[in-house]
Amino acid sequence: MKITLLITFITVLLISISGCSKEDKGIGMIKEVKLGEIDKSMVTEGQALFQKKCSTCHRMDEKLIGSALRGITKRRTPEWIMNMILNPDGMIKENKEARELFEKLKVRMAPQNMNEDEARKILEYLRTVN
Repeated sequence: MKITLLITFITVLLISISGCSKEDKGIGMIKEVKLGEIDKSMVTEGQALFQKKCSTCHRMDEKLIGSALRGITKRRTPEWIMNMILNPDGMIKENKEARELFEKLKVRMAPQNMNEDEARKILEYLRTVN
């Protein structure tokens, strides 16, 4: 019984430290993302999109206006990341993790008018910077 309680406690603690449960897919049109091996052409396009649309506010290893993003794919689900890119206002309004992030940073992520394909390419790039 004590071991079960300890395991449960550690699991809850790890989820709270990581900032997001592995089931949290966020709010938006992205319901499932199937990941395979990293697609290098998508990475190249995703990096260019990141530089153009995201780097004003985000860095990999330091908080700028937005949060540092290195390791984001280990902390958030692919669906959550894409939904945050595509639907930041809906995420802040309806997703607990996004709302807590907004309250912590005191700045909302500005919509970048990206489509699903562009968000997927940025996700692929982010997979390489863990």
